[in-house]
Amino acid sequence: MKIHIYQIAITLISSLMIFKGFENYIKGKNGQTVLKLLVRIIVWGGMVLIALFPRFTNILASTIGMEGNINAIILTGFILVFLMIFKLLSAIERLEQSLSQVTRNETLKEIKKED
Repeated sequence: MKIHIYQIAITLISSLMIFKGFENYIKGKNGQTVLKLLVRIIVWGGMVLIALFPRFTNILASTIGMEGNINAIILTGFILVFLMIFKLLSAIERLEQSLSQVTRNETLKEIKKED
């Protein structure tokens, strides 16, 4: 089996993303939950599976009734969709934290005015 550069790159990127997920979960950063960690492992692990064993997509394609090699489409779709979802979730979490901070500050100002 010949290993291509994209397979190495995707494996490294996926491994890094899974590692960061574990690190965030252990440190309790960014509201990391078990569900988020499992989704991260499944998605990035799936990309490693497809990158390292590209024939798996042919088996999957024939199982669901699609013909032809759809490796590139599936891999690109996984990467783009997951990155968009990841960025959106990160932005939403930052907004929630900012809103909580603003609410706390305003409440403290009101309490100080009342005293």
